[in-house]
Amino acid sequence: MTPQLQQAIKLLQLTNLELAEYVEQELERNPLLERQEGDKPERGDGTSEAPAPKDDGNDNRDTAELSRTEGLPGENESPLDVDDRDIYVDSSPADDGGPPASAMDYGRPAGNESANTLDQTVSGETSLVEHLLHQLNVEIDDPVDRLIGFHLIQSVDEAGYVTAELPALAEQVGCEEAQVEATLKRLQAFDPSGVCARNLRECLAIQLGDRNRFDPAMAALIENLDLIAARNQEALLIKCGVDAEDLGDMIRELRALDPKPGLAFHHEIAQTLIPDVFVRAAPGGGWAVELNSETLPRVLVNQRYYAEVNRHASSKTDKTYLVEQFNAANWLVKSLEQRANTILKVATELVRQQDGFFAHGVQHLRPLTLRDIATEIGMHESTVSRVTANKYMATARGTYQMKYFFTSAITSASGGDSLSAESVRHRIKDLIDAEKADDILSDDRLVEILRGENIDIARRTVAKYREALRIPSSVDRRRLKKTQSWELR
Repeated sequence: MTPQLQQAIKLLQLTNLELAEYVEQELERNPLLERQEGDKPERGDGTSEAPAPKDDGNDNRDTAELSRTEGLPGENESPLDVDDRDIYVDSSPADDGGPPASAMDYGRPAGNESANTLDQTVSGETSLVEHLLHQLNVEIDDPVDRLIGFHLIQSVDEAGYVTAELPALAEQVGCEEAQVEATLKRLQAFDPSGVCARNLRECLAIQLGDRNRFDPAMAALIENLDLIAARNQEALLIKCGVDAEDLGDMIRELRALDPKPGLAFHHEIAQTLIPDVFVRAAPGGGWAVELNSETLPRVLVNQRYYAEVNRHASSKTDKTYLVEQFNAANWLVKSLEQRANTILKVATELVRQQDGFFAHGVQHLRPLTLRDIATEIGMHESTVSRVTANKYMATARGTYQMKYFFTSAITSASGGDSLSAESVRHRIKDLIDAEKADDILSDDRLVEILRGENIDIARRTVAKYREALRIPSSVDRRRLKKTQSWELR
């Protein structure tokens, strides 16, 4: 493949953020490229809109086909008129339909996040290490202890745990390990409560000690965190020496603690999920599929500047450089248009194929493969794979990865149409969510129910789907329901 064709394929599989970064680099590198200026035309209601892409017979073959023929439009051709060809869409967000059905976390206890104090809010502008070093300078005067504390704080991870090995640190500083241990105990009295612990048990013990709640029963509970995770009430009652009511109170108190106190100071900027495609109900029925204009880089080739510089170029080297940059700029503009058209074409066919999902929900998601889409739109399967990788589609039912709509088939027991694996997973979750504490559904029982609904599925497949949804086994769910019942007494 030529370098230009490799570039076209590369652009096709980039995310919108990666594409923006790539185009910025090209704008800096190529003096003949410039960002298109000007506001989008406005509709009467003040929102941005422009006409959909024109169907003018432009060649929309995929990169795999183009690599076998003459390639994408020639380098020496004039660049496309972006003002006429650019794709504008209404970029207002889609209706909030909740999270995708595949983003489930069954049975995870709702942790009580500790409220941020005023001190934490103020110190949130500084890092955890800076916050601890400030306290070190105030609380510890001895130079050796301060040096030990400095090394310990430097080893604290973002969750607030000390990762340094105390014997190695004692040897490094040239002191007894007992002195390092004593200094660590002083650091563990610093704010936030639970910081500088070496493990989860120690972190929880510190916080309980600060609350004057670290009694023998609670100490025994912390030493048996594995039994809490296993929902083993009987063993916990014996270990802690308390009744069921007290045990429920202790577990609720334990869940109110912060297992990662350092995260109050960890301010990693979350990337906003920006969809590449919007899907909305069309006024006359069906669905309107639009590219998100905010994710489309808008660049032009400055032909006037090229002509001016080329006219004054005297050496052969200068002329060669200008021609190379001019051709590269042309190719980038055309590759960006090719990418936009290909994404729109794939997304439109995907919406057509999954019409039942958009109209009625996940239970109507039909089996679909990359080959199905590729065959319908006359593209290579690998091109469809690149287009749908890390691309997102905003719908009235939520924002989904385009890959979400490709799902394998489950045979119908009655010989009718096959069902998608995703719709079957959704049905399994619905059945488990509706189960009663005294009637927990085993995997075998789920198979019976599904087969009664004409879904031919094996037990191991039910187990695999249940685990993919992070739903515990029937034994663990029975313990969970039982634990929840005595915790609420």
